[in-house]
Amino acid sequence: MEVLKIATAGSVDDGKSTLIGRILYDTNSLTDDKLEAIEKNSRSKGYDYLDFSLATDGLVAEREQGITIDVAHIYFSTNKRSYIIADTPGHIEYTRNMVTGASTSQASIILVDARNGVIEQTKRHFFINNLLRVKEIIVAVNKMDLVNFEEGRFNEIKDQIQQLVDSASYKNQNITFVPISALKGDNVVKKSENTTWYTGETLLEHLEKIENKDVYEEAQARFPVQTVIRPKTDEYHDFRGYAGKIYGGDLSVGDEVVILPSETKSKIKEIHFFNEQFQSAKRGSSVTITLEDNVNVSRGDMIVKANEIPNVSKSLNATICWMDNNPLKPLSKYYLQHGVNNVATKIESIDSILATDFSGETTEVSELNLNDIGKVQLKVNKPLFYDSYDENKGNGAFILIDSQTNTTAGVGFING
Repeated sequence: MEVLKIATAGSVDDGKSTLIGRILYDTNSLTDDKLEAIEKNSRSKGYDYLDFSLATDGLVAEREQGITIDVAHIYFSTNKRSYIIADTPGHIEYTRNMVTGASTSQASIILVDARNGVIEQTKRHFFINNLLRVKEIIVAVNKMDLVNFEEGRFNEIKDQIQQLVDSASYKNQNITFVPISALKGDNVVKKSENTTWYTGETLLEHLEKIENKDVYEEAQARFPVQTVIRPKTDEYHDFRGYAGKIYGGDLSVGDEVVILPSETKSKIKEIHFFNEQFQSAKRGSSVTITLEDNVNVSRGDMIVKANEIPNVSKSLNATICWMDNNPLKPLSKYYLQHGVNNVATKIESIDSILATDFSGETTEVSELNLNDIGKVQLKVNKPLFYDSYDENKGNGAFILIDSQTNTTAGVGFING
């Protein structure tokens, strides 16, 4: 069954956890013991309603403070597809968590409190989703019950968001607006009788209709080799296959390909998936490929179509979201993980820090601190075969690893 990965974003008390809990409840995805726990906790707090935020706020600190701290992944299914929802924090100090949740998502739900409208955090959430090139954005205007389901207020918020859209650098996003009440259930899974002026789909109806072609850019195929398969059995004595995951585009039997970095040419002979063979494989497929020629291919090499060669360089210009408590400084050294390749890198310069409020302002800085997003120049110790993040998300992203602690210190997006 097709899986759609969704990130949520919203300021504190905008109702992210309540919305997710409501979706789980209305799709009958809550287990009996979880529902019983929600009912019990709601009664103990004196609520005359079910507090669905308890369905996702799993940490004790989250339940006590009524905020989301960690990134929680929630799984549920309908008759049409399966979903993975990344419930991310809304605080500015958890920007790195928001980036983590949105980086692997194909759609994003940004919640806006109908009473408050677009605030600083809303701009930051939209900026991050724009930076990560998330194509499908659903703006859920929540707590419409607290503004008497006024159409005028809903339209005001739409206009505020449209100003952000007009200022964004990435223009190829699909923006959908839905007026909801997560607490009451209006327009989440079931159509609301309180918004007769709204003729659009419910939130879940819209999610059900999103197709893969709506959330992916057209990109060139990239096949980083994870491992070389040599069974050395009587049946497969001469078998030599290359296993990995396809990024960007599709690959087919007969495609003329180039192996990088050797630049050796060959053609795809077979595409294997377990014990089956296919004529073609789509992006996102994990397969084993054989070639017509007995060429030298190793882990870390990249197989690409002969007419779709990526960029090659030892110098990179990138946008980095810094995730470490220790600041990023010029001349500091890290390991750069790009696909299956791990290379040493040095920070040549830190050019600027980006404003996340769509003001267009940049500030010259000497270092990046935790949760900062900035422009950086890097140099790696061997050539990388890469695309800009705009052209190929899979081959245009990397992480920086602290060589001393082995922790992920930052995530980067290569600029064109």
